[in-house]
Amino acid sequence: MSNYLVALEAAWLVRDVESVDDAIGVAVSEAGRRLNEADKEFVDVEVGATPCPACGEPFDSAFIAASTALVGLMLEIDVFNADSEEHATRIAKSEVGGPLRDVPLDVIDVVETEDDEDEGAR
Repeated sequence: MSNYLVALEAAWLVRDVESVDDAIGVAVSEAGRRLNEADKEFVDVEVGATPCPACGEPFDSAFIAASTALVGLMLEIDVFNADSEEHATRIAKSEVGGPLRDVPLDVIDVVETEDDEDEGAR
C-alpha cells in the first residue's frame, strides 16, 4: 500500500461580489469553513491558476459576471495506505466531496509520496 498526494479542482460559485479578490477570499473562506466543520482540516485550500490564452502565464482562476463569480479552487489531500492511484482518487473525492456536496470536483494530479517508515529505514 502506498501514500499519495491528490490534487482536486473545485468550481466555487460566489454571489454578490464586486472584485476578483473579494470572490477569491469568500470562496477560500467558505470552502475552508465547510471542510473544518466536517473535521477535514487536513485538506489544503488555495485558489487555482489558469494559463493566459495569449501568453501562457498563470493567473488566479476567477471570473466575474453580473456580480457573480466562478472561482477555481485547488484542494490537496494526503491519502494514506491506498492500493493504487485510482483508489487514492476515490478516497480523496469521497473525503472532500461529502462536505462540499453540490460542488463540481475534478482530479488534477495524483503523486505517490514516500512512506514515513521507508524514510526511517534509509
